Amino acid sequence: MEVLERIDQVQNPIETENAFEALYERAFPLVAKFVSKMSGSFQDAKDIFHDALIIFYEKQVANDITIQVADEVYILGIAKHLWLRKFKQAQEKIPLDQLERDISIPEDYYQENKENNRLLILLQLTGRKCLELLRAVYYDKLGLSAVAAIFGYQTVRSATVQKYKCLEKVRNKVREKSISYEDLLE
Repeated sequence: MEVLERIDQVQNPIETENAFEALYERAFPLVAKFVSKMSGSFQDAKDIFHDALIIFYEKQVANDITIQVADEVYILGIAKHLWLRKFKQAQEKIPLDQLERDISIPEDYYQENKENNRLLILLQLTGRKCLELLRAVYYDKLGLSAVAAIFGYQTVRSATVQKYKCLEKVRNKVREKSISYEDLLE
């Protein structure tokens, strides 16, 4: 939030430029890493980041936002929404027959799927929101402040509580099914 305050108070264009450069250096690597994980190119990352930065700046100038996380985390959240929207639009434009031709399933896919099938089923039983939250925390290794921003929680504490509740749902499903944790790791 310190960059926002500096940009707001700055009259000198050079100081404004320096504030944006500092924000760029902190936030762009996060966005580039996310876009790279989502099979995007470096150019895609730059485009998404610039759009996110413009949205961020416009909201700040309009005094339309209250940020409770670091600026770079907020920009990452915007970038994720932009990327998912772009990805969804791109998917809508691919003809189904072309998509079927382009899909190739590796031979070892089904073997791995059987090994992870029990755990995946239990995670899916907790619900989509819990599955996405746990994936963000444990698979994508996002911090709880980033998770709070992405999932729209007001505080990091709220994200922590929700993560705990999701883990409890998984534990309860394991108990219901009378499965030991060792069975999941086989």
